[in-house]
Amino acid sequence: MALLSFERKYRVRGGTFIGGDLFDFWVGPFYVGFFGVTTIFFAALGTALIFYGAAIGPTWNPWLISIAPPDIKYGLAFAPLREGGLWQIITICAVGAFVSWALREAEICRKLGMGYHVPVAFGFAIFAYVSLVVIRPMLLGAWGFGFPYGIFSHLDWVSNTGYQYLHFHYNPAHMLAVSFFFTTALALGLHGSLVLSAVNPAKGTDVKSPEYEDTFFRDLIGYSVGTLGIHRVGLLLALNATFWSAVCIIISGPFWSRGWPEWWTWWLNLPIWR
Repeated sequence: MALLSFERKYRVRGGTFIGGDLFDFWVGPFYVGFFGVTTIFFAALGTALIFYGAAIGPTWNPWLISIAPPDIKYGLAFAPLREGGLWQIITICAVGAFVSWALREAEICRKLGMGYHVPVAFGFAIFAYVSLVVIRPMLLGAWGFGFPYGIFSHLDWVSNTGYQYLHFHYNPAHMLAVSFFFTTALALGLHGSLVLSAVNPAKGTDVKSPEYEDTFFRDLIGYSVGTLGIHRVGLLLALNATFWSAVCIIISGPFWSRGWPEWWTWWLNLPIWR
């Protein structure tokens, strides 16, 4: 009950961006808000349309259900519902749900007097999704360049797009993204294991304080970034992983249409090799 005892202090009206007191309430532990309602609306509509697309499709096998984007011939125009229009509406619902959720997070932060780090971080994830289904297709001139909504069909799209540029891992932004993803996993593993080793000691021994954690890393690598610092490092790594993963696909096609290994010819042409 310790946590519930102080929640009452923060569950007060006000701090909303839009809607005023209209949806400014909680359902159990969940804050609703105007953007909570829009999140439910977009998510429910998008999910219903996916089921509708499955119903008019050839199979109910969850691995094979696929909602495909419009054919390239439709460009950036609206397509008939059964020829990609369904994908377009579902994409609108997805973007609406994601943005609504981020704005709901921002309202909660505002109520609690916190910084907006969480919604900003989630905004990078939204950017990664939007880069695939909105930004890159618009730069290429057709919604058909977006990925299909399905399990196997999505994996096929990823594979085909990678082979389209011969060796996609030669994409410099892809290199950065993968490096940041791996480093994020490393940092999270180090941080989580260190915390558990401090707060879950052997039976009969005391829980260790943060100075023990700092001392461990000073003994191990000669430096400890500290309890606040490790979370800043983790956030920086995670945001960079997401950002560069979005950049790597945006530049593939609109700004570079050949195989990515060819991009590195500038290195071979440097005067230092002559």
